[in-house]
Amino acid sequence: MTERYLLDTSAVFTLTDSEDGADTVEDLLDGAVEGRCEVSICAVSLMEVFYVTLQELGEDEAAHVVGLIKSWPVSWIYPDEEMLLLAGRIKAGHRLSFADSVIAAAASATGARLVHKDPEFGSLANELNELRLPPKGSR
Repeated sequence: MTERYLLDTSAVFTLTDSEDGADTVEDLLDGAVEGRCEVSICAVSLMEVFYVTLQELGEDEAAHVVGLIKSWPVSWIYPDEEMLLLAGRIKAGHRLSFADSVIAAAASATGARLVHKDPEFGSLANELNELRLPPKGSR
């Protein structure tokens, strides 16, 4: 069985911003191209990447980054009602943002290993299979 990975918003920014751990994310994307693994991203992460980039760098750069990410060899997860209710269950039991709750639910529902550097997911360490990237500024 092919291993599945789900990139959290922090993993997406790790690659787009060339942060420590970018090589790991790039290796996963290469693995997806070569058929060694499956990589997905929740649509909520696309929204997060767009609005953060829009706020920090403007419309042109936000559109550029969205285009870049949409060119990656990933499948997109669009939460349905069942996934949103799972996200609600996760949010009710943990101190997570709405977006992180939906992303965690997407990883859980698809059996994917969550790739991230977000300390908020620490409360789910026993419930999710995760691949933690080096924290920002850890060099």
